[in-house]
Amino acid sequence: MAHFVLSDDMYKDTIQMEPIRKGLGKGLVKAGQEDERIVALCADLTESTQIHLFKEAFPERFVQVGIAEQNLISVASGMAAMGKIAFASSFAAFNPGRSWEQIRTTVCLNDQPVIVVGSHAGLSAGADGATHQMLEDIAITRALPNMTVVVPTDSLEAEKATLALAKQGKPAYIRLCREATPVYTTPDTPFEIGKAYIVREGHDVTLIGTGVTVYECLQAARELAEGGLEAQVISVPTISPLDRETIIDAVRKTGRVVTVEEAQINGGLGSAIAETLGEELPMPLLRLGMNGQFGESGTLYQLLDKFGLTGPHIAGSVREFVRKMPRYHQ
Repeated sequence: MAHFVLSDDMYKDTIQMEPIRKGLGKGLVKAGQEDERIVALCADLTESTQIHLFKEAFPERFVQVGIAEQNLISVASGMAAMGKIAFASSFAAFNPGRSWEQIRTTVCLNDQPVIVVGSHAGLSAGADGATHQMLEDIAITRALPNMTVVVPTDSLEAEKATLALAKQGKPAYIRLCREATPVYTTPDTPFEIGKAYIVREGHDVTLIGTGVTVYECLQAARELAEGGLEAQVISVPTISPLDRETIIDAVRKTGRVVTVEEAQINGGLGSAIAETLGEELPMPLLRLGMNGQFGESGTLYQLLDKFGLTGPHIAGSVREFVRKMPRYHQ
């Protein structure tokens, strides 16, 4: 197993903050430099999704579709059928939200190399409110055959993920946060599609996060350790295909699992872990996330706090879970 390298500034107030979506833009330019088959399309949100970086570098390989997300995917699929590798970007509420049927039929059914870019996903759409806070995207994309689902934890991982998806040549969805979040990985931190990573060792309980919640899980684990509770933390940047082997081997040591996501737990990461444990190694499980709720207006961190997804809230939920739930022993 590759060693997961954390930034030296991990627990400092001076940690670098950068929007995860910016990593997509940087990675896409690098991918375009390496492979002339790479093209990018957007639904009138070029700068918001950071696709403008590719547009500026390769204007002849960029297509502005306009506010027509279903057309966006159909055009991208057609270009892919003609030998291109297409990145199709918009807000996640619209892509895959509005374009799901086209993703299913023209991309996944035909196994075309189209990477669906969903920016401003989860609670990060902030002041735009519940209509723009796409919380169901993990559920509706991971249910699709042939679809890879990636949720980067910071901008550096998003850059690595973009390069990896460009080389994979398969249908994929990459979920991106709007607001600036901590960059706590490093250039040496490993990333591979389909791999989960043990970010922190522990023996009392396992915390499994994806995207921005991994950082919050690490903050929670640090707080729990001060009270004598050692939490293992696993980062799951690829939700489909899920790294079942790493997860099962890891949670076998702790016997209790808590999943954390800023998405609907029904069909999301929590469901993916529940399915895996149910089939492989049944044990106590607590799912933290959006439990049949819509979002509200506010900043990302106001909303994470509101819905109990910041480090201190997670630590409190874990303490209560551990207090009442005995460990599983095989």
